[in-house]
Amino acid sequence: MSSAYDPSDFVDSDFQEARGTVHRPASQAADPSHQADPTRPPSREEVEIKVGETQQKLVELRRAQDELERERASLEELRRRQIEFQTGREEMLNHLTRGLGLLEESEFAARRDAEQMAKTVADLRAALDKVQFINEQNWTKDDYNLELTRALTALEHARMEWNSARLKYPLLSGQALEAGSPSQPMGTRNIFAEQDMAQLCRLGLAMTWPLAVLGLGIFLLLLLRK
Repeated sequence: MSSAYDPSDFVDSDFQEARGTVHRPASQAADPSHQADPTRPPSREEVEIKVGETQQKLVELRRAQDELERERASLEELRRRQIEFQTGREEMLNHLTRGLGLLEESEFAARRDAEQMAKTVADLRAALDKVQFINEQNWTKDDYNLELTRALTALEHARMEWNSARLKYPLLSGQALEAGSPSQPMGTRNIFAEQDMAQLCRLGLAMTWPLAVLGLGIFLLLLLRK
């Protein structure tokens, strides 16, 4: 009796295996991943590819570094300007506040000194007018003593004004002012502390004896009218 029919008996397994090898896709045959040994060293082409990729990454990193450097320089410049603004503002606030205070004080002192000088100028001008007004040629024999008394009184008053102005302003005595020091009236200082006893006596006599002469003139005038 014959055995059962088996289709595999008519198939050549060696032929089928060879056929499958021939019809395998070319992409799989050319793919290094299907054929390359993972333990083998990289080929020249693979190294060149890696070098190109690394070079590209370096270029990108340098570009990013340059961008960061520019950003850092911009931030440093901004910080420097902010510091310059803050320090400059504080410096100018201090300078301007202090300068205005000093100038206002100096302006007040200068205005006060100018007012005192203007008063002294007016007093000296009035004394000069009185002295220039004296004209002894117009005196008569009858009023000679009276006019002489008036003239002496005017002269002593002018001398008193002159001495007072000399004490306030050393320039009138020929004393040169110190370089850089403003003209300051002596009346604002303690002038009596700089004088000795003899000078103080002469100063007191210069200020009081015109009154004595005036009193004597009035006394003589009263005697002449009797």
